[in-house]
Amino acid sequence: MNKQDLNYKEYVEIAEGVYWVGFFDERAGLHCNPYLIVDGGEAVLIDSGSREDFSTVMLKVMRTGISPGQIKRLIYQHYDPDLCGNIPHIETLINSRDLKIISHYENNIFINYYSMHSPKLCIEQMGFHYEFGSGRRLEFIRTPHSHAPGSFVTYDTKTKILFSSDIFGSYDHDWDLYTLIGSPCMECAPEELCPVTHRLCQIKGIMNFHQRTMPSKRALRYALERIEELDISMIAPQHGSLLDTPEAQKAVIKRLKELEHVGIDYFLKEERS
Repeated sequence: MNKQDLNYKEYVEIAEGVYWVGFFDERAGLHCNPYLIVDGGEAVLIDSGSREDFSTVMLKVMRTGISPGQIKRLIYQHYDPDLCGNIPHIETLINSRDLKIISHYENNIFINYYSMHSPKLCIEQMGFHYEFGSGRRLEFIRTPHSHAPGSFVTYDTKTKILFSSDIFGSYDHDWDLYTLIGSPCMECAPEELCPVTHRLCQIKGIMNFHQRTMPSKRALRYALERIEELDISMIAPQHGSLLDTPEAQKAVIKRLKELEHVGIDYFLKEERS
């Protein structure tokens, strides 16, 4: 597979049984990435997307060979409309009493405004994990205030993919599903244009996203330290590009841990300048 020459009108299998089912808009500076995990006859949809993306997301889901009724759980790692907006449409299409929504209780308070229909499960009451019928395990790691109080990330123990929600997200007008970040980025000072690819610097877009979106450096650093404890094959953020190599992951984590002026400090710096 040529990772830089993909047909984004179709789903993309990023690991065995794990699919990107997102929407690509060349005019957008913020790309949203719903993910589908399929295990046997059971499926889980993570951060399913906005209301306008519903038809695209579900068409791609069904093209994987999964019928709507096989989706047993919807996971929402926070409560923003770009993740949760299409919940009512998905519920109507699935139309099953077995469907349940998984999130943190801080998020479920707001997710109820999208839907009162499906039962809401709290990750704390679930022991911070979910198991498929086969025993495959998804682990939930809390990342509070990165960026919402109830934010968390999801780790698939089978593929070692981390679904990182807004962490590692990016603003990017020159988007690819797979990142171009590599080992040369480790020591390179992020600029507007990358001296290697001659495209917009992806690390610059990631840094800018976190400065504006995360409330504080302390909250972001806590999340990054929790993530560094994991054995990760790939980072799959809800915005931006997949970090599918150790070099990309190390380079981005290094830059984010060094980041100053995050959240309120970024605002105050801009206001004073």
